[in-house]
Amino acid sequence: MGKHFHENITGFGRNVVPLQTIMKKEEKSPVYGRDVMELVTVAVEYCAFLDQTEGKTRMNFVDTLMKLLPLLYLKAALLPKYEILDGDYMAEDYVTEENYNIVRANISIVMGEKDDYLDVFMEDMKYSESPILTTVSENLADIYQELKNFVMAYRNANNEELMMNALAEVKDEFQFSWGQKLVNVQRALHEVRYSEEEEY
Repeated sequence: MGKHFHENITGFGRNVVPLQTIMKKEEKSPVYGRDVMELVTVAVEYCAFLDQTEGKTRMNFVDTLMKLLPLLYLKAALLPKYEILDGDYMAEDYVTEENYNIVRANISIVMGEKDDYLDVFMEDMKYSESPILTTVSENLADIYQELKNFVMAYRNANNEELMMNALAEVKDEFQFSWGQKLVNVQRALHEVRYSEEEEY
């Protein structure tokens, strides 16, 4: 993991600044810190993996995610709290609706009948006494959308203020949105992986 990123963030465009150059700036600015670079690396790997979901077996898909998701949570949790420096900052949506729907549909096909699961840690639960039916594909696609938007915003930033804004945004969204979705879907994937041992 990380080899392609060290060369040039594969799948996210060309002419990316080499990681060696970025590391030289680490002592000068927190936006180039080790925790930041490690989160970006794992986020790139996650998005690239979901972009290539089509044709994967459920075994391979679930096994890989059971390794990527804990890493994502750890790296995001280690990220310090940042403040958005520009009060008018609005995060750009790089993931189109079509792109999101393709990723979600491909995940749903791979997961098959195991895509649906019951969840109790959802916003809608405050209005219900029963678990809410949700899907692995929707939660993974939601996380994909957050992380790809972050990586693209961070990569395309032409100054450190914009990089700091992107970091502040992804950290806030981790705390209030995609972090909870990650642990929820990981529980569902764990059940798929280890309740059907004979399939693996």
